[in-house]
Amino acid sequence: MREQLAVWLDQPRVRNFIIGVIVINAILLGMETSQTLMHQAGGLITTLDMICLVIFVIELALKLFALGPRFFRNGWNIFDFLIVGVSLMPGAQSLSVLRALRIMRLLRVISAAPRLQRVVEGFITALPGMGSVFLLMAMIFYIGSVMATKLFAESFPQWFGSLGQSAYSLFQIMTLESWSMGIVRPVMEVYPYAWGFFVPFIMMTTFAVVNLLVGLIVNSMQDAHGAEESERTDAYRDEVLERLRDIEKRLADTKKG
Repeated sequence: MREQLAVWLDQPRVRNFIIGVIVINAILLGMETSQTLMHQAGGLITTLDMICLVIFVIELALKLFALGPRFFRNGWNIFDFLIVGVSLMPGAQSLSVLRALRIMRLLRVISAAPRLQRVVEGFITALPGMGSVFLLMAMIFYIGSVMATKLFAESFPQWFGSLGQSAYSLFQIMTLESWSMGIVRPVMEVYPYAWGFFVPFIMMTTFAVVNLLVGLIVNSMQDAHGAEESERTDAYRDEVLERLRDIEKRLADTKKG
């Protein structure tokens, strides 16, 4: 019975139903932020939200019953358990922080959609390589922050008055958010050759290191996709071999008969 229930829960129609409930629940939680909607239909919205939560709890209870201890061997099941558990915590309906965390139920769509799981798994696979890139970026930022503080702190203390302020200003410059008219050009009015510092910094961080991060993530996604294709090929091959064995067995039985 447990195995049959586990197979039923893993059916596409059941997963699609859970995804639909997750999306509806996310919409309801968004509607709860509108005072107008809550004034007009607050009771209905709250009721529907509770129904969604009951569905999630029932789904997790069925999974726990079907899988037993195996439930906690899957990281995605633990993820679902924690996300739903936040909504069941005492005071979740009254404490603003816990109420805000309920929107994290939307993240359950990741565990319910295999393709999204592969995207997240590819991102996690890229983390070790990303750690080296982040270390490189931290070194560049530290060097840049020290240089910027020593070069521009006297005239622009609001941006480069301390190591922390310099690091934050350089982060803004790296994101290309109002970097030219907001920071660099005013600095160049006092230090005409300041472009010699800022332009190489942007080239190293925005166009080199950040693109390196993107490349690592894309490469991990491709590896994950390749592994998935290999699994599909192996499964198809095993299925074909099994059918061939069945055919050979039937032919052998026919000859004996």
